[in-house]
Amino acid sequence: MKNFAIKLVWFTTAYVFVFAALNQTNVNIRILLLMHSIGLILIPFMTYTVLTDKYTTNKTFKDWYEDHPVDSLDEEES
Repeated sequence: MKNFAIKLVWFTTAYVFVFAALNQTNVNIRILLLMHSIGLILIPFMTYTVLTDKYTTNKTFKDWYEDHPVDSLDEEES
């Protein structure tokens, strides 16, 4: 993972899962409110970072999926 944006997405996803799990336990409400406040900042920051990231690729929709390559979508199958 070379990209900061994908690391931020993974961190935010893990953070949300931990927050959701802690809501089901007897954790102090102040800790949950603090985590909620951090999440309110973290999720829009992640969204902004992903949308403004400078990542480029030379792949197109004609390249299909990398795990199941297809020569071209324009060609008909026999």
